[in-house]
Amino acid sequence: MGYRISVDTGGTFTDMVVLSEDGQFHVGKALTTPDRISEGMLSALEVVAETFETTPKDMLTATDLLIYGTTRATNAIVTKQTARTAFLTTTGFRDILVFKEGGKHGPHDYSYDYPQPYIPRRRTFEINERIGASGEVVRPLDEAQARETIETLKVRGFEAIAVSLLWSIANEAHEARLGELIEEIMPGVPYTLSHRLAPILREYRRASATAIDASLKPLMQAHLRQMRTDLATSGFTGDLLVSTAVGGCQEVESLVERPINTLKSGPAMAPVAARAYSALERMGGDVIVCDTGGTTFDVGLVRDGNLIYSRDSWLGPLWTGDIMGTSTVDVRSVGAGGGSIAWVDPGGLLRVGPQSAGSVPGPACYGAGGTEPTVTDAALVLGYIDPGYFNGGRLSLNRNAAVTVISKLAESMGKGVDETAHSIMVIANELMIKAIGEITVNDGLNPRESVIVAGGGAAGFNIMPIAQELGCDTVILPRTASALSACGMQYSSIVFEATRSRFTDSNDFDREGANRSLDEIEAELMQFRNSLGTAKDAQVNIEFFVEARYRAQVWELDTALPKPRLENDTDVADLVETFHQTHERIYAVRDEGSPVECVNWKGRISIQPFDPPPAPEPIADSRASESTTTRECFFGGDSPIATPIFHGPDLQTGDAVTGPAIIEEPTTTIVVYPGMSAWLSAADSYILDCR
Repeated sequence: MGYRISVDTGGTFTDMVVLSEDGQFHVGKALTTPDRISEGMLSALEVVAETFETTPKDMLTATDLLIYGTTRATNAIVTKQTARTAFLTTTGFRDILVFKEGGKHGPHDYSYDYPQPYIPRRRTFEINERIGASGEVVRPLDEAQARETIETLKVRGFEAIAVSLLWSIANEAHEARLGELIEEIMPGVPYTLSHRLAPILREYRRASATAIDASLKPLMQAHLRQMRTDLATSGFTGDLLVSTAVGGCQEVESLVERPINTLKSGPAMAPVAARAYSALERMGGDVIVCDTGGTTFDVGLVRDGNLIYSRDSWLGPLWTGDIMGTSTVDVRSVGAGGGSIAWVDPGGLLRVGPQSAGSVPGPACYGAGGTEPTVTDAALVLGYIDPGYFNGGRLSLNRNAAVTVISKLAESMGKGVDETAHSIMVIANELMIKAIGEITVNDGLNPRESVIVAGGGAAGFNIMPIAQELGCDTVILPRTASALSACGMQYSSIVFEATRSRFTDSNDFDREGANRSLDEIEAELMQFRNSLGTAKDAQVNIEFFVEARYRAQVWELDTALPKPRLENDTDVADLVETFHQTHERIYAVRDEGSPVECVNWKGRISIQPFDPPPAPEPIADSRASESTTTRECFFGGDSPIATPIFHGPDLQTGDAVTGPAIIEEPTTTIVVYPGMSAWLSAADSYILDCR
């Protein structure tokens, strides 16, 4: 067996995890190179290659499998570098993308403008046709007008086309014909048809998903193929997979047809890793995963050992951003990472984020031109970071630069430097606690009954006070925490979902229609399975779900089907009872007198192409560890404290540390706060006791 490499390219760092033949993880970390991703990847691999006393090219040559995760699609949307895209829709429905879903935080807040649609209205074109809700042709497709429209798109130089016609999910004929006309008139120009990408009810969500996917196709097709070429040039000849937003991975050629699935694919892997690490420590199936990167703080859940999925993932703020509309692992993000900038608002209040220094220029302490105070600068000023050992000593930090920018902020607030730096950390904590509350308490999960798995290079700065505030006693922080999403890829499967829309309710249940939808879903899943070039003999698991709700409710809940098909009334009753239980678990309410409406049916296939890393044997007890080195660290109060410093690689399984203390790993720094403790488990994770 050769190496297995997973890569997560974030906004600030490129994280790489190499699984060697002895079942050990090796982490490499380098600054992301936005202009050419492969350069950052090779820099991260060079860090690992030093451990094996070899070269990156030799390691790539000896690699059987590489799994790649990227933020390229997300960054393209944020920086508005997507393709020039046209949006085709049914006559009379030109403003689907303009109206969005009509929601707004603070209905009487007029301090900001109405959000722009994802595709400008001037690039929206109406097609003369109309399909009814039952699939009947109300108005035939006007082919002459459709041809004229597509000819106009050709003349105007559009690079991609999104097609979302009303009720194409009930009858795809008109959309399919438009696809044929696009191929005829504009050959080679990528397009997306809504009934193939997201055949769901809710016209805005389907239209938004289609628009986003089409706009990404030229960029992501070129990016993924260029990256594959760069790897081959560097000596890689193994299998290449790309991580997706559904918590799995796919082959490159499968993914270039649906590039929307690369959005948020990095954060989606953190819950996969959290589930694995919690299982290794035998700490139960309810897990809160907190991934603190350089740009964002991402929060996800594992419930009863299962990932949580959602169709409510927004690019940008809720309601005013653009909804993805496809099923994704439910991960919420706030701008509170290590590179988040601290600033004072017009009212004199200290704020943190959402602006980030990113990797270029980065925090002031990077010495690359950053002039704004960040969370990382604050941690350095507080003494939490050794400026000579950041990223294992590969990136030397400038403490004087950090003190300078924090001092300017402190002066404007009339406070001391230490106090201001500590305030930055406290405010970042509050943002993170709020984000955790939104995905846990608001969705019926008690943090006190869960374990936290913490990841990201900045996770160790403040995860212990965050857990204490939430009432969560235990945190698992792996030695590989700085590359949590990349670790998740090592435990992932090839995952693909198929959806069909078939509305029915429990009072007059359409078993025949529901089963027909499930048959179509299973056929699509198996078609995907048979199209794979890798993992031909791998284990396959297929699950079926329905998005259901009580009558008059607005949003649906994912409900697992007790059986693959609904063969009789008993099966329907079992499904209804499963929904009642799901609703009660999340909202503590069940309404058995209300009919249950089933909206969208979904199937998910998981294919295990490789074995996960082996699990270690547990240990019986821990033992105290002592340090001979101290550093002045500030934890609030009147003055800094002489704090013991531990070199992480020197700690052995079972070693315990009592706070205050700092544990310095090559890619992670763990702050053990006064009154708290940590010990190193057999699974190579720090178990943090936050009581």
